[in-house]
Amino acid sequence: MEGRSKTIVWFRRDLRIEDNPALAAAAKDGCLLPVFIWCPSEEGQFYPGRVSRWWLKQSLIYLEQSLRSLGAPLLFIRAESTLAGLLQCIRAIGATRLVYNHLYDPVSLVRDHKVKCQLVSLKINVQSFNGDLLYEPWEIYDESGHAITTFNSYWAKCMNLPIKPTLLLPPWKLVPPEDIGNVQSCSIEDLGLESETEKSSNELLSRAWSPGWSNADEVLSEFIRDHLLDYSENRMKVGGTTTSLLSPYLHFGELSVRKIYQNVRIKQIQWAKEGNSKAEESVNFFLRSIGLREYSRYLCFNFPFTHERALLGNLKHYPWRADEDKFKSWRQGRTGYPLVDAGMRELWATGWMHNRIRVIVASFFVKFLLLPWTWGMKYFWDTLLDADLESDILGWQYVSGSLPDGHELKRLDSPEVQGQKYDPDGEYVRNWIPELARVPTEWIHHPWDAPTTVLKSAGIELGLNYPKPTVEIDTARERLDDAVDMMWQLDRAERAAKFSGSDEVVADNLINLNSLDIPRVVVKKEVSLNSSSLDQRVPSVHNIKDNSIRKEPKDLSGQTSNLVDLCSDNSIFKKSNIDVDLFSTAESSSARKRAISESHCAVPTQIPSSDIAPQQENDSVDQNYSNRSSRPDHPWQATDQIGAKKEDECDSGSSFQSLRPCKRLT
Repeated sequence: MEGRSKTIVWFRRDLRIEDNPALAAAAKDGCLLPVFIWCPSEEGQFYPGRVSRWWLKQSLIYLEQSLRSLGAPLLFIRAESTLAGLLQCIRAIGATRLVYNHLYDPVSLVRDHKVKCQLVSLKINVQSFNGDLLYEPWEIYDESGHAITTFNSYWAKCMNLPIKPTLLLPPWKLVPPEDIGNVQSCSIEDLGLESETEKSSNELLSRAWSPGWSNADEVLSEFIRDHLLDYSENRMKVGGTTTSLLSPYLHFGELSVRKIYQNVRIKQIQWAKEGNSKAEESVNFFLRSIGLREYSRYLCFNFPFTHERALLGNLKHYPWRADEDKFKSWRQGRTGYPLVDAGMRELWATGWMHNRIRVIVASFFVKFLLLPWTWGMKYFWDTLLDADLESDILGWQYVSGSLPDGHELKRLDSPEVQGQKYDPDGEYVRNWIPELARVPTEWIHHPWDAPTTVLKSAGIELGLNYPKPTVEIDTARERLDDAVDMMWQLDRAERAAKFSGSDEVVADNLINLNSLDIPRVVVKKEVSLNSSSLDQRVPSVHNIKDNSIRKEPKDLSGQTSNLVDLCSDNSIFKKSNIDVDLFSTAESSSARKRAISESHCAVPTQIPSSDIAPQQENDSVDQNYSNRSSRPDHPWQATDQIGAKKEDECDSGSSFQSLRPCKRLT
């Protein structure tokens, strides 16, 4: 045992033993120590919400049981910094190697780069693997070697590339180090993922959801067997269990995207032999939803500022309204628009919404209320069961018109029309807004137009037991048009000012020209990687000055104070003055709450529970977020974010089911 190499397997959002590249690599080469490190201070403004932390806790319990049965239990560590926790483990067992799977959100990109740089300086072999995507973000680029900024072009490029077909089998046996007792670990309860006051609310979640990697396999199998064939027809239904239910499992890595893709492809081949054309359409829609998830990581990796500001530079001039009263009415589900209010109440009660509903409430947020999309993104992050930062960013940027192929800036969808289309019988509204339960279907989505006698018989008095519309549709349209016009005026003025001193003709031509400000990032170029580390290509690595990365201490034999200094050292985050936008802005996210200047506004502080609609005891939870039509499909989360090809069917179905009819897995 003494002669065998010792490896730390750092689990994050890859909570499975099957098709786990980091775990498989460590299991082949010697004894290993699986660890999960929880550092709340590093999460900053993206500290997970209650329901998301509940899922994480349950998944960790399941993973620990699985690893223990294989011979090496998962150790839980709560630390002030991830680097400090890893160094403590390395020192305790004398490990010489660290392995983990890639993450692509802006906070993780900076943290991973810091960990790699510092551990490599200590002569620790650091290896990282692709355990989350079909294609790494640096593998896809256009003809000129730049990052692609439209989904259809991105996915078409992906579909022309080969996919590694082999799934990694789980190890038969794991060998832990003999000195595992030297590691300062804690119990799952001591991690603090769930407070005592949260446990009673979280009990409802366990009625509908069963976290854990083998449960994820069952959900996948059931979806392919029972629902995939009719996916193209049922994906837009806002009720029922007709979608994949896979997004939380995908977010926490309980299921690999390669396994989903491979199993769906196998079924597609079987149906193709049978000549089943309906199946082909369903499979294509579903695989595009996988593509949207891939694309969300692609954008966050290559444009790591997108959690703070729009991809399109023009949006910096957009006159958002920092109206906290409107924000509160939206959160509480009291906007006066029944479909919007039903969705927001479902979200608060269950941590879930169908993808179509996510698009509707988000579109209302940015187009009717003109609230900053970053506020909505943060609220979704705080409340969704399957909160996924990359998909959250992509979804809100798409709906707010912040992407080249997103919603048109002046597009305003009527919640009344959306309700008649996606909830024609009003059952969804009646389920989540009981005060409207007796309103006839004819008026359920626009009760303000109903005759007084109808409202009276239904027990409705607008403005008292159900609110009047917070903003009239015509007023909202006028305000939206004015905001977009102002944005373009300011944008043109800024561009004209840049040429005013050099070329008056060019400046004059810019007065009446609206052009999209799309950033360009070089993807295809030679990058020198440290030979001792199969390093993840973090975009910020090209913008950090070489002399900003500390080279000491050289080994683990130094004083403890050296390790403390190492953990607190932030010198690697010094930015070059060149092309600062390409440096990951996650540094600010993980250290403090963001202050947004100019047209953006700081997100209001934590919402008191008393401000939000009371939790309803209903078993429901569903996720996803899609948008657009002939432009890209859309992503709001995991797997079923698929858009259609026509404007009237532009948004994708959800990838999760409501708590209501969800089958309990054991």
